[in-house]
Amino acid sequence: MIGEISVRELADWLADDSRPQPLLLDVREDWELERCQIAGSRQIPMNLIPLRHNELPDDVTIVTICHHGVRSYQVALFLQNAGFDAVLSLKGGVDAWASNIDPAMAHY
Repeated sequence: MIGEISVRELADWLADDSRPQPLLLDVREDWELERCQIAGSRQIPMNLIPLRHNELPDDVTIVTICHHGVRSYQVALFLQNAGFDAVLSLKGGVDAWASNIDPAMAHY
C-alpha cells in the first residue's frame, strides 16, 4: 500500500527547515505544468517514469504529484515496486493544493 500525504502536511513539511526536504516529483504533462505547479517540483511525465526513474535519488523521500492524485498514486506504486523505499503520493494533487494552500494557483 502506498502512503499518501495531505496538502497541509506537505506544506508544513516544506516550511520546516529542520527536516530534510522531499523531492517533489510532478508526473503531469507539459501543458499542465504551464498552467500551475508547486514551487520546487521536478517534472517527469507519467509515461516516461519507466524510462527515467533511474534519474531519481533513492536517499530522499519522493512525493509524487499530479492533478487529482490518481496518476501520482500509480507512479508511487511503480516506484515502490522498482525499489524506492520512501515514496508518498500527494492526496488530491495540485487541485487540492490550489484549493487549500495556494488560492492564487490556477485551477484547471
